[in-house]
Amino acid sequence: MADYVLAIDQGTTSSRAIVFDKSGSIHSTGQKEHEQIFPRAGWVEHDPEEIWTNVREVVALALSRGNLTHRDLAAVGITNQRETAVVWDRTTGKPVYNAIVWQDTRTQKIVDELAADGGTDRFKQKVGLPLATYFSGTKIKWILDNVDGARAKAEAGNLMFGTTDCWVLWNMTGGTDGGVHVTDVTNASRTMFMDLESLSWDQDILDVFGVPASMLPEIRSSSEVYGEGRTGGMVPGVPIAGILGDQQAATFGQAAFEKGGAKNTYGTGNFLIVNTGEEIVRSTNGLLTTVCYKLGDAKPVYALEGSIAVTGSLVQWLRDQLGIISSAPEVEKLAATVEDNGGVYFVPAFSGLFAPYWRGDARGAIVGLTRYVTRGHLARAALEATAFQSREVLDAANADAGVDLEDLRVDGGMVANDALMQFQADILGIPVVRPKVTETTALGAAYAAGLAVGFWQSTDDVTANWAEDKRWEPQMDAAERDRQLRLWKKAVTRTFDWVDDDVR
Repeated sequence: MADYVLAIDQGTTSSRAIVFDKSGSIHSTGQKEHEQIFPRAGWVEHDPEEIWTNVREVVALALSRGNLTHRDLAAVGITNQRETAVVWDRTTGKPVYNAIVWQDTRTQKIVDELAADGGTDRFKQKVGLPLATYFSGTKIKWILDNVDGARAKAEAGNLMFGTTDCWVLWNMTGGTDGGVHVTDVTNASRTMFMDLESLSWDQDILDVFGVPASMLPEIRSSSEVYGEGRTGGMVPGVPIAGILGDQQAATFGQAAFEKGGAKNTYGTGNFLIVNTGEEIVRSTNGLLTTVCYKLGDAKPVYALEGSIAVTGSLVQWLRDQLGIISSAPEVEKLAATVEDNGGVYFVPAFSGLFAPYWRGDARGAIVGLTRYVTRGHLARAALEATAFQSREVLDAANADAGVDLEDLRVDGGMVANDALMQFQADILGIPVVRPKVTETTALGAAYAAGLAVGFWQSTDDVTANWAEDKRWEPQMDAAERDRQLRLWKKAVTRTFDWVDDDVR
């Protein structure tokens, strides 16, 4: 009897495989980082073939560490970095270019050209998204416009596009030998090409972008059997039955199924999602309207999202580019060497500013520097930047949804940082709650797959599995909170209008 479900979490910095039991507890894991490729300032790429190799390896690791084989698995679910674009040859299975990562800003000129007719909200009514470098659509156009022979191949029907869920699924189900070319509604909703109401590709928008419809995967629900694994994918015969973009997967893993349910994930970036039920709520405060999930034939559930580009990756930057820490966990110890931020505010607009500003012309800034400032103050300011940015998107969500959240469920790697979580509660003025299983992204994908094959019977089983681990109550005086927020917002304005035509 199959007693487990496997989740593949193809993330921005690594690929992981996690085996879950029926209680939603972790049985075993495998993880491997992949190279971050920075060909030029603002360009961020991954090697799709390295990702596929790593996925196979981590699946094998998770199974072997758990003393399992594929026969112990009821289903496989996939979750992924959502907007990262892969374009590959249908006949050879080889990518025509590296994957262009969601953080990449090279397509700003394409954004500007498209926005010249109708502004950045040109397609927002249909797709819920502003024109921005963040989403997949401009990345596909860039590849077709800049890679030799790509457009001709695409127009001949020989190229395929997918976000990394699609790339992994296609390879797991056979690749050039009958691989399934499918994505789910949550990933499709991040391309700029999917109509939120019909849940189908919009031909008019594709024509504007110059992207042939033949490149695109079939859009399916987040929980159904898409195909079975083949030998090359390490899980032969096992149904692959769930796909959710990483932030929607974390929302699912947090059991935020009720309208108004919310979570904030602290990863490479931060992503706040608020469930709006079956209603499409169109943001007037800088948030994205997106699909939260769709279970089989049931109606889609929608969400508002506040996307922050740089949070955990700022800690990586302190480690890898500045060298002021040697490992990510050290940042908490370094920040604890000072009592406050020393007047320093760090706005990490490395990829411009995402929600609620959507300023592609912004770049990172550290303000308030004096001779008094130490490495400890910089570390503290870097952590506090995560909390300040989360406060701004939460304010926007409260304004759009019309209901103030009473507490905030959190997950992701940074929630192990007690000092950050306490400051987050302080700057929000509401409790912050961490679940016992913080790997909610992988857990959500596992739940979606398990529900499709009857391993779990309903979302009630998911809700019953969720359990609180720790809660942080706000302790900061309201006047001090207001002062800190005022200075933060002042710092943010200093990052605007940095990019001119001659800035690379």
